[in-house]
Amino acid sequence: MRFLPVSVLANKIGLKIMGYITDKFDVIVVGAGHAGVEAALAAARLGGKTLLATLSLDNVALMPCNPSIGGPAKGHLVREIDALGGQMGISADKACIQMRLLNTGKGYAVHALRGQEDKPYYHTLMKEIVEQQDNLELKQLMIDKLLVENGEVIGVEAETGEIFEAKCVILATGTYLRGRIVYGQVNYECGPNGLRSATRLSSSLLENGVELMRFKTGTPARVDARSLDYSKMEPQYGDETVRNFSFISNVKERVQVPCWLSYTNAATHKIIRDNLHLSGMFNGMVEGVGPRYCPSIESKLVRFADKERHQLFIEPEGMHTNEMYVQGMSSSLPAHIQLQFMQTIPGLENCKMMRAGYAIDYDCLDPLQLKPSLEHKAISGLFSAGQSNGTSGYEEAAAQGLMAGINAMRKINAQEPVVLRRDQAYIGVLIDDLVTKGTHEPYRMMTSRAEYRLLLRQDNADLRLTELGRAIGLVDDDRYSHFCEKRTALERTLSELARINIAPTEENNASLTSMGSTPLRSGISLLELLRRKEITYHKLQQAFDLPELNSQTAEQVEIHAKYEGYIIKQRQEVEKALKLENKKIPDNIDYHDIKELSAEAMEKLEKVRPSSIGQASRISGVSPADINVLMIALEVKRRKEQE
Repeated sequence: MRFLPVSVLANKIGLKIMGYITDKFDVIVVGAGHAGVEAALAAARLGGKTLLATLSLDNVALMPCNPSIGGPAKGHLVREIDALGGQMGISADKACIQMRLLNTGKGYAVHALRGQEDKPYYHTLMKEIVEQQDNLELKQLMIDKLLVENGEVIGVEAETGEIFEAKCVILATGTYLRGRIVYGQVNYECGPNGLRSATRLSSSLLENGVELMRFKTGTPARVDARSLDYSKMEPQYGDETVRNFSFISNVKERVQVPCWLSYTNAATHKIIRDNLHLSGMFNGMVEGVGPRYCPSIESKLVRFADKERHQLFIEPEGMHTNEMYVQGMSSSLPAHIQLQFMQTIPGLENCKMMRAGYAIDYDCLDPLQLKPSLEHKAISGLFSAGQSNGTSGYEEAAAQGLMAGINAMRKINAQEPVVLRRDQAYIGVLIDDLVTKGTHEPYRMMTSRAEYRLLLRQDNADLRLTELGRAIGLVDDDRYSHFCEKRTALERTLSELARINIAPTEENNASLTSMGSTPLRSGISLLELLRRKEITYHKLQQAFDLPELNSQTAEQVEIHAKYEGYIIKQRQEVEKALKLENKKIPDNIDYHDIKELSAEAMEKLEKVRPSSIGQASRISGVSPADINVLMIALEVKRRKEQE
């Protein structure tokens, strides 16, 4: 792509006021939240000259809402980001003040790490990493305009009049596009944490044909830690075992700061119900559609009117602040009402509110406009990632940012985009859901969305994705060496366990009895023995003098043994599904020419423009009958072209 002189550029895009070209970049990332940071780091690490533009330098990787990373499905995303060479997992481990492994009473597929983070420290860590990264410039800028010529992005313009040329632009604007804060009758244009709202950029996107939606999110109040009575709340401690998100983290000790559990009650609910008419959610002040899976306390009481109480977690925001986050109490009621209902909760009777909760309305893109690479279908070189695509959550944002940064550089280098399949990664499920099904509310990643979740466990993210990260260019030699050692140990151990057979001798049966297992009647391999629920690798290692393994590798050996049959079955399902994924749909197909399609299918297929039959089959409104019609039409087209 050529860079244009300022006079030519001004004429081409019809600038009313002459700006001036400040610099030229390969990639410009607009927004430095979790999506923007991962996008900018990926692009810079892949050799692209990159600009990361943010409303405030104090906004880099800010956590404007909950002070945690991970959790069900979200922890899987963090592990996958890490395996591909992203940054979130490494920084989250360093800033973590409490780590827990969730869902341990369920199967391995839904085990998930959740880290309570030191919010200010996480921002400081990420800002330092961004500032030290080669090829990456961090600037405090309000971007007002997207510059497009002949359907191709050519740069951005800041409110200062500065023009920055670029081959690719990545939108990672979070909730700042025309952001508006609402609580009670209070409403004003603003982004989270009192930062400015980006109003002109929304207008510029609309002028360039980008379709926007209006969504809503919110955050609860923060209270002063010194004003709480902890004797009336239940402490929630972290795990004694030190765990990390990153496969290469060297964090071996961690101060585990407790969180606290309390509950709402009848008095709390009465105050909220009596004042519903004052809530921004119910008095018409909030325009956007809110998140289904993280509703405000007002919405909870309306939707679950029969529940006598709702749980709340009081979470520290860091080691060097008195702010405590009231998890589960998002609200857009007036500030004095928020304080009033919080003071009915055990442990919070004398709480002092440091920040009021609020709702925030914001613009975001309809993700159906995007290709699976996260590039806009109509504007070449424009990518979008994070909450600007209609998602919620730091982890969903970071995952999209990483993929957008990778694919922007691959476009510049004339390489095929990296598109993760649904059987490869939760990231693949996330992006496929967005660009195929769209979303009518803030999208949240959940394990139930992944049909192959037994394959997509958080423990094997490195085995699934590190080789790909290496091929892309984001996995360095140290990480790759560490990964290869682990993989070799795993393969060698499985082979050894399958090779070693034990007989039903008196000594062996005595060992099994001591492990709480039943004696043998015939010979069996150690791998088959490990399939027993009560047998662990550690028990086998002690009884049969096997090599000692680190906890991660031992866990993977056990999972492979115990779930091998289920894993094989799920892989067979994947192979069947891949037959549809491999049936590609030509870019130039005209769905209106296929008269046998239903009207709804024709409309949806034309809008989404799926790349394969598999993707087409997941579009809401496209029936199995429509898929059959489409497959016949493609076969007829193929035969005609051959003739």
